[in-house]
Amino acid sequence: DLAEVCLSFRPAGLPIKRTRGPFFPVSWSKLVFFFFVWLCFQLSLGELCSSVLQLLQGKGAGPPGWLRTISLKILVLLLCTLALVLVRVQVIQSQLPVFTRFDNPAAVTLSPARQLTYNYLLSLNSWLLLAPSALCCDWTMGSVPLVQSVFDPRNMATVVFYVIMASLVGVDSVCYPSEVGKMSALALTVFPFLPASNLFFPVGFVVAERVLYLPSMGFCLATGLGWQRLASRRSVQLYLFMSFGFAFLLATHGMKTLMRSHDWRTEYSLFTSALKVNKHNAKLWNNVGHALENQKAFGEALRYFVQATRVQPDDVGAHMNVGRTYKTLNQTKEAEAAYRMAKSLMPQVVPGKRYSARVAPNHLNVYLQLASLIRANESRLQEADQLYQQAIAMRADFKQAYISRGELLLKMGRAHEAKAAYETAIRLDEGNADLWYNLAIVHIELQERSEALRHFDMALSINPTHRLVLFNSALLMHELEVVSIQVGETSQG
Repeated sequence: DLAEVCLSFRPAGLPIKRTRGPFFPVSWSKLVFFFFVWLCFQLSLGELCSSVLQLLQGKGAGPPGWLRTISLKILVLLLCTLALVLVRVQVIQSQLPVFTRFDNPAAVTLSPARQLTYNYLLSLNSWLLLAPSALCCDWTMGSVPLVQSVFDPRNMATVVFYVIMASLVGVDSVCYPSEVGKMSALALTVFPFLPASNLFFPVGFVVAERVLYLPSMGFCLATGLGWQRLASRRSVQLYLFMSFGFAFLLATHGMKTLMRSHDWRTEYSLFTSALKVNKHNAKLWNNVGHALENQKAFGEALRYFVQATRVQPDDVGAHMNVGRTYKTLNQTKEAEAAYRMAKSLMPQVVPGKRYSARVAPNHLNVYLQLASLIRANESRLQEADQLYQQAIAMRADFKQAYISRGELLLKMGRAHEAKAAYETAIRLDEGNADLWYNLAIVHIELQERSEALRHFDMALSINPTHRLVLFNSALLMHELEVVSIQVGETSQG
């Protein structure tokens, strides 16, 4: 998700908000500071000060050599970055990923909780590099509670992190000014992590172990340099202690690797192991429920889905999972209650006002699932139609809502409205043979057989082996042939 991080400039949205300001809230001051830090890594402080002084005094026939080198490096980096961004845009089909406030709660929290949490996450990621014991496949939602106050004891971890980093950059540079490997290790640890640090723009996760892969290389390099520095002291006792520590490190990390390999064997084992670390993450409870659903253990899956709603009561997806499972268990009353709870958590349409809401696309299915449940009752077909219209009002290009509404309208005997719904769906997906077939059926209901045959032909041009189209098209052609014969006999008579 590093590429996703680089493109996810827009912060996780609130349930309803007006769109104001720039679409990409990038902090340019932070970018300039980042460039200055990068420049310091490329040059020694003396070279930088000397060059700036010469430029101010007007000395030198032209730009210094280091400036030409740095400019070339920047040009190569910009071109490579632009190429990666273009590839990523093609992969995601020119659409930014949709993040909700559950993905990164700190992104929609007010100051100072946002800044305190972001800084605490730096120490948490560093701890995962140092002691990867509590590993989890998902760190979103309530996995890391927000740091709401400066009196939160977790702020001590943030202070310790910055003290250690300052000692590595400042104090250690004075004691070992000629050691270049340490700065390279620090750069390899810090720079790859910056896009995922929420420093320039909010990202779509709280903690992601996968973004620590590249920083771990710099961390291992720094560990090796530290080992070399200690070994240079030529102390037998220290060497024995280091050897014991290294053997202990290999043994513990080897065992942890075996345990994690066991955890990753199946979805069920992976998510149950994650629940041992993060019990406040509703997504993990939902994922265990999905794994049990795949095993047809619907009763046990329901327990996990219900627990997810208790952990995160405002999680739309969790309530949808509860409703779907109740429906599978033929408990329609409980299913409808769960769907209605999920629907109540969706952004509400305000008549006469235009709002921009960030909604996860799969959450819109709550309208379709609730409508599908209640349309089984013939007396509630109009209520189901209103749900479809609400879904379309939420998203004008919601193809499945037009399809489902077309089926319902045809069932209600409103063929002309069903025709309009299917035509809209076809405009959104012209290469769908099923849509052309459904539209042909509507034309048959309207006694427009020639038009129906034309749409059958369109469906066959897309999918020549479509069985329903072949069968109904043959029947329709037979009826048209019989009618033409009867018309001919009548004219002769």
